[in-house]
Amino acid sequence: MSTVLITGASGGIGYELAKLFARDHHNLILVARSGDTLDKVAAELRLLGISAHTYALDLAAPTAPKVLFEQVEGAGMTVDILINNAGFGAFGEFAHMTEEQILGQIQLNITALTELTRLFLPQMLSRRSGRIMNVASTAGFQAGPLMAVYYATKAYVISFTEAVANEVRNFGVTVTCFCPGATHTGFAKRAGNDKTRLFKRLGAMNVERVALDGYRAVMEGRTLAISGAHNWLVAQSTRFAPRKLVTAVSRWISEPTP
Repeated sequence: MSTVLITGASGGIGYELAKLFARDHHNLILVARSGDTLDKVAAELRLLGISAHTYALDLAAPTAPKVLFEQVEGAGMTVDILINNAGFGAFGEFAHMTEEQILGQIQLNITALTELTRLFLPQMLSRRSGRIMNVASTAGFQAGPLMAVYYATKAYVISFTEAVANEVRNFGVTVTCFCPGATHTGFAKRAGNDKTRLFKRLGAMNVERVALDGYRAVMEGRTLAISGAHNWLVAQSTRFAPRKLVTAVSRWISEPTP
């Protein structure tokens, strides 16, 4: 049985991915801030006959990725599949964001993801076996007024993942960038953009369907996967439309609606 480490595993896409891996008899290492919630998730998934270890860590803390790596290594566990899913966004104009909101997004969405990849990838390369999936977003394909930092962090994840995937392509390791669009989870409410046109009028995808798309993408070793045909079309359209127009449309979608 292989072992899968999933960050942001206490809810949303991370939780649904954990269920999919457990059903296919993968052991789990679950990471999130809420220890109580993680324990409940682990207890539920152990009923499927797998082992589930939990680490309650805030990966936005600068030392957390290394602490996690050392604890996993110290427990004698080998991570065969790494799912960098943890992330958050904050809604509002950049000039009015707090330092904590701005740097917190960068620390979690970029720095922690990069550091965990750096820590676990060499072991996979030495074994010539392993999979990594970094969860980005269709937000990463364009600028995002009213969520400028979040969109920019996801652009980084796309670029970083595609580059590393190319570097390791001949060493038995796959690196996947998974890009969901708007999804029915607790993310939008926490970010403060659940009242926008994106969620109120254009609609969001079912989280179980999105997680299944991500699961298939990482297990098939795809470099880039976009969940939902309409999201794929939107992402492709940004390559051809004038950038100012794309940014203007992005803002319109992100504005609150009655």
